[in-house]
Amino acid sequence: MTFNEYEYQRPDMQEVQATFTAQVKRIREANDNEEALSAIKKVQELQREIETASTLTSIRHSVDTRDDFYEKETDFWDEQTPIIEEWVSEYYRAVLESPLREQIEQHLPHTFFLLAENQLKIFSSEIIPLLQQENRLVSEYGKLKASAEIEYQGKTYNLSSIAAFTQSADRKERQETSELITDWYQAHLEEFDRIYDQLVKTRDQIAKELGFKDFVEVGYARMARLDYDRSDVEVYRQEVQKNVVPLAQQLIQRQKERLAYKDLQYFDLALQFPNGNPKPEGSSEEIVRQAVKMYHELSPETGEFIDFMVDNGLLDLESKAGKNSGGYCTYIPNFDAPFIFANFNGTAGDVEVLTHEAGHAFQVYQSRWIETPEAVWPTLESCEIHSMSMEFLTWPWMKGFFGAEIEKFKYQHLANAILFIPYGVLVDHFQHEVYEHPEMTPQERRQTWRRLEKVYNPWKNYDTNPFYEEGGWWFKQLHIFTSPFYYIDYTLAQVCAFQFWKRSQIDHDPNTWHDYLSICKAGGTKTFTEIVELAGLNSPFKEGSLQGTLDSINQYLTNIDEEQLKN
Repeated sequence: MTFNEYEYQRPDMQEVQATFTAQVKRIREANDNEEALSAIKKVQELQREIETASTLTSIRHSVDTRDDFYEKETDFWDEQTPIIEEWVSEYYRAVLESPLREQIEQHLPHTFFLLAENQLKIFSSEIIPLLQQENRLVSEYGKLKASAEIEYQGKTYNLSSIAAFTQSADRKERQETSELITDWYQAHLEEFDRIYDQLVKTRDQIAKELGFKDFVEVGYARMARLDYDRSDVEVYRQEVQKNVVPLAQQLIQRQKERLAYKDLQYFDLALQFPNGNPKPEGSSEEIVRQAVKMYHELSPETGEFIDFMVDNGLLDLESKAGKNSGGYCTYIPNFDAPFIFANFNGTAGDVEVLTHEAGHAFQVYQSRWIETPEAVWPTLESCEIHSMSMEFLTWPWMKGFFGAEIEKFKYQHLANAILFIPYGVLVDHFQHEVYEHPEMTPQERRQTWRRLEKVYNPWKNYDTNPFYEEGGWWFKQLHIFTSPFYYIDYTLAQVCAFQFWKRSQIDHDPNTWHDYLSICKAGGTKTFTEIVELAGLNSPFKEGSLQGTLDSINQYLTNIDEEQLKN
């Protein structure tokens, strides 16, 4: 059965609720371990049924946001999800308070109990209307971005497809398309401001209703940061400012000299090489065929995985009208099926997003053995270790995608990863400021962004762009609107992935793949720091932990001849 044949049927929520509530009652009243575990198993079946239906809706709506049926179903799930959270909270409370808890703990991952305790901190039936309002606003943001239709040279593009021109070797083309993108955001300034202002106020109200000081604490709990806190993030933030920002500035200076520009403008930053950035060879279909070949050669496990994905139509990669922007991987439990969504646009990003999302998909494919739905995926910063590391573990096959431009690709991939880290920390720091000061006006938020941008990305020059100079860049960043505090996770994972890069490309450590496979199979049965330890990696929260890997990266990039990059 292929994805297109997966049947969607809206569950009878009254019936589901009745069954769910009955099982929670069984857990509360269970006299023995067997009875409690039987009820828990039934709850897990219901969770998978609900997640399957809501995920199918989410995928099909994002593939075509103009589809009226799935738009209505999205509205339905936006309303239902907070209600379901209430049932799940009662389930967690029943398990945590059960006199049989010690026996139950022998049969469920320890992370289940940590996640359950965490969830109870951030949910109350009183906030259901607020959660529904938050969901509606998030959906409104996605629909607004998906509505973009930008005319250029006689053709119409969405935000993903027109972005390809911002890497053009033609400076005029880069500037024109960058300005068209800016114009679209500027034209919708009031809508973005309104949506985000309402999101901030709604989330702040949620935090206050739950008894928290501010939404930062709720955001951390929502992200299930089970074994680190604000103080750990502060240590990491300082390490990035001290070690990564200076290295990024060196790379920017090298880029400026390579391009031979007197001033490097914001619309130049996406271009690394005078003759253009490397592009994958061949069509989307050929890229997928090359990926199949690559994954069969990488390992038996990845070979089996990629065949499952392709044979079952679980990749939607082409950019098209009405399709949501960005890329993601999700999981459809009742079909044991990962799903990869992307917007190919003819740039190196096509290969990067495919390997990145394949890292997520491969992890969840390997952890399908886990019956506890909460533990199939790890927490999100751990998820990103799998995806970002997969990008580097597939380096030996990149020549099949980029041919003679392979060295340019490797330089760009590694340099851009370094440049990304300060930006990712900036996104997180900005959100701390926003939610610690929810009274800020939209204009003050933009000013805050620009102030912090000068700390983390001091090389950004917006002389020709008042919208960005006044702090409008962050409108582009989906996570700020849809998943508050989900961004520093990418950078934490990136510094872990750098260690996999060093082990596989520099040290040629024979245990590299074994360790990577181990953390994929572990899924969410371990916390972030436990996964880092299982993989044999250094924790990013330790002072000085970044320096050794950064030195190796700097040396590798320095050894690539500039003349080779200019041609």
